[in-house]
Amino acid sequence: MYTLPELPYDYSALGKYISTDIMQLHHSKHHQTYVDKLNAALDTAPELKESPLESMLAAPDALPETVQNAVRNHGGGHYNHSLFWQWMSPDGGGEPTGELADKLTEKYGTYQAFVDEFTAKALGVFGSGWCWLQPDMSIVTTPNQDTPMLLGLDEPLLGLDVWEHAYYLDYKNKRDDYVSSWWNVVNWEFVAGRMK
Repeated sequence: MYTLPELPYDYSALGKYISTDIMQLHHSKHHQTYVDKLNAALDTAPELKESPLESMLAAPDALPETVQNAVRNHGGGHYNHSLFWQWMSPDGGGEPTGELADKLTEKYGTYQAFVDEFTAKALGVFGSGWCWLQPDMSIVTTPNQDTPMLLGLDEPLLGLDVWEHAYYLDYKNKRDDYVSSWWNVVNWEFVAGRMK
């Protein structure tokens, strides 16, 4: 049985950039729904309960047809959000340091050029989806709750949820304001730790 992970901070901790109301709704309602629906699907295919979620998300077409969509959508939602909470911190923001900073500069020229490229791709997602930084420092996007593994890629270093439920209470239809604010809470320490 998958469970809703506890947040590493209070719902109000990102308040200046992401409100208590958004965090509570996003975590306790939206993420909980992904968990509940994933568990319900796996109840119909108990042989999958020991399979790592990451491997199921990398090849959902190899799963029994009755659970493919549920694993892709709700399993993806659970995987993505479990990381998303850790990619943010009340002590976040600023710029990365060390090897991560060096690799971003090597790829994009400057940290700001990386931010500009990531932001542009996040704003370019049509409808709902995610924007990802990959271990090779490339930036990719996926629709809905699809993960980079579904594209044959490695697990991401960083991801941004650009579904409307992530920002609509705070920013209405202004996705650009949400993305701009989100950089102030990015947990670069956690991102750098995923490189290892």
